[in-house]
Amino acid sequence: MARASRRIGVLGAGAWGTALANVAARQGAAVKLWARDSAHVAEMAATGVNARRLPGVPLAQEIVATNDLAEAAHADLILAAVPAQSLRALAEALASRLSPGVPLVICAKGIESRTGLFLSDVLAEILPRNPAAILSGPSFAADVAQGLPTALTLAAQDAALAADLAEDLATPSFRLYHTSDLRGVAIGGAAKNVLAIANGIAIGRGLGASAGAALIARGFAELVRFGTAYGAEPATLMGLSGLGDLVLTCGSDKSRNFSFGFGLGRGRSIAAATSDGKLAEGIFTSSVLAALARAKDVDMPITFAVEAVLAERIGIEAAIETLLARPSKPEFAVKETRDTEVDKVPPAWL
Repeated sequence: MARASRRIGVLGAGAWGTALANVAARQGAAVKLWARDSAHVAEMAATGVNARRLPGVPLAQEIVATNDLAEAAHADLILAAVPAQSLRALAEALASRLSPGVPLVICAKGIESRTGLFLSDVLAEILPRNPAAILSGPSFAADVAQGLPTALTLAAQDAALAADLAEDLATPSFRLYHTSDLRGVAIGGAAKNVLAIANGIAIGRGLGASAGAALIARGFAELVRFGTAYGAEPATLMGLSGLGDLVLTCGSDKSRNFSFGFGLGRGRSIAAATSDGKLAEGIFTSSVLAALARAKDVDMPITFAVEAVLAERIGIEAAIETLLARPSKPEFAVKETRDTEVDKVPPAWL
């Protein structure tokens, strides 16, 4: 289908949904941006800006804001940009409104905390006739909305569908790579949020850039161990949706998860650190990520520490002391070949 004749429904008028609506509109697609709140929709229609979620960034003229889910779902492609824990409710609402075969791209990063299901599995359960895809990678909504260069990964179990969707959504400044490793892309996006909270705590506590770098490196080791245990391809975890997103999220105060952790590190309570109303997905992901790790005996000390702090079982100082007191160990597992050369052994080396 020609880009100019495509209909794209973007469900969720937060900052990320608004940015993605702008991306789709730049290609000439007819875009419906759905929000639950009719007053919010009226504001966007009247001003041409989503002042509540992405102030200062004009909405493209091709975007029509609506609070009618059926209207937004009458599309050739759906981008689901609601929070991870809201995806199930959205899918249930779409079940009677979405035509079979219409792909649904998950644009949230997380794991369903109540069930422990990855988000693509939630969609498979509720919308089995609609192929699921995931869009993930290092990106901030304001950068994408303004057309600044960004590269992400789009995954679908069907490799041909992943390639088609990546081609359909890409623009010169919005570069998309594609993969069939749906699980790997999902894990990278979910785990990095928890690790960003850890790094935010460390920086907020004044532990220094060296400690922050160590946390990112060892956090990535945890991500790879977890991903390997749950069937992800190591190469995916090394890419944009894994390492790339981890580096961005752990290193910028534009990251909600880093900023939340930074507040905790500065001594703010959990309630105070979330009082700005901005959602840090890692808060919800930490407990289910830790539970899934324990279920397969995956060693994730940083993740476990974050989960314990957020559950208020231990304080930040105790968490830091616990991590620093871990016994010394080789950084890499190695094996010797017959000619005595030493090879690193993936993925166990992390």
